[in-house]
Amino acid sequence: MKPSKRPEQIDLLPYLGKWLLLASGVAVLAGSASAFFLFVLEWATNTRNTYHWLIWLLPVAGFSVGWIYLKLGQQVEAGNNLLIDEIHDPKKVIPLRMAPLVLGGTVISHLFGASVGREGTAVQMGGALADQLTHLFRLKHEDRRIILMAGLSAGFSSVFGTPLAGAIWGLEVLAIGRLRYDAILPCMVAAIVADQVGLWWGIHHTHYVIPQIPHLSGWSMAATLVAGALFGLAGKVFADATHTLSAWMKGRISYGPLRPLVGGLVVACAVMLFGADRYIGLGIPTIVEAFQKPLPAYDFLGKMAFTIASLGSGFKGGEVTPLFYIGATLGNALAPLLHMPLPLLAGIGFVAVFAGAANTPIASTLMAIELFGADVGIYAGIACVISYLFSGHTGIYRSQRVGQAKHRHAPEGIKLGELPAYRKQLQAKATTLNLKTEATTHE
Repeated sequence: MKPSKRPEQIDLLPYLGKWLLLASGVAVLAGSASAFFLFVLEWATNTRNTYHWLIWLLPVAGFSVGWIYLKLGQQVEAGNNLLIDEIHDPKKVIPLRMAPLVLGGTVISHLFGASVGREGTAVQMGGALADQLTHLFRLKHEDRRIILMAGLSAGFSSVFGTPLAGAIWGLEVLAIGRLRYDAILPCMVAAIVADQVGLWWGIHHTHYVIPQIPHLSGWSMAATLVAGALFGLAGKVFADATHTLSAWMKGRISYGPLRPLVGGLVVACAVMLFGADRYIGLGIPTIVEAFQKPLPAYDFLGKMAFTIASLGSGFKGGEVTPLFYIGATLGNALAPLLHMPLPLLAGIGFVAVFAGAANTPIASTLMAIELFGADVGIYAGIACVISYLFSGHTGIYRSQRVGQAKHRHAPEGIKLGELPAYRKQLQAKATTLNLKTEATTHE
């Protein structure tokens, strides 16, 4: 191929035009879907708060959603993990039914009292809708990867109102330690436009206030490092416990719809027995309170337990808003122990637990800046990076790949969900080798 004599910037113009149009189309679809979802979710939350007895129908709701997915949604049940797999290894277009199924399943979960989030729904709708453009424009595999990433960014941005974090999250979530800059323009455009589309539809996002951020000092630096480590461990416990419960239930209850029925029964009974309404649904009021006044030190454990039970048994939704709750209330509990301002540590925990559980420290730091202001950036950056390191090679997305290992060796390209088996295999080989060495020595 002969080199072009035209300036590189001229050759760039068709590329810019192509992705500005495609990414904007993705953004309109994802932003509108997220707006509709948030309106319906608000109705579901208000209805549940008005009619408290609906919690007793949670087992029936769980069975119904499980049965619908069994009959219609087996191809899309993997959710976010399916999208990540398709970006890494494109095979076939995501069925459009993923969008209405996850929308309906999440709204039902919230209406009857499961403790789940909302980002998974928005991201899956964004990815599924974006992938429909693959057929329409006959996109190649590489272009399909990029448009799926734009769908992820658009969904995340529009549901939280954080376009910069959404743009980078779509690049960062795919692999630990590696970003794909070939998709940075589509992801940025999709995230910004999707957020504006949501605002145009009348969506209002929750505002969190950190009234005063102290200057960085030796003590505040040390306290942030300690808090970051604890936030990372909390993210690791959440991810590992959710996956463990899910595997345990699948191993003992073969019929899928029965798993959320059992989980729903446990959650409903616990809510009524302990008066634990604050641990179901999104928990936004409690998150706001975490920035304003001291809360019970066990709040983060309560939310963690109810969310693990809900997601681990098969209810649909997301993990991120519960992680915000866990992080904000854990930060609230740590603030007096570390002699740090309560709103500051609640805000840092809000993003840092998510950073550790999702392995997205850059996007999480940007989210803190967008939500709380630029002055929080240094504290959030330190906490998110330390949390990311302390969470180890685990995470809420089992299809996430290892691009660059954190500290302990992990094979490049391996899925997080495959790492435990890989390490067991290595340990078995090492044990066998030691036994052979000992036998040879004795001989």
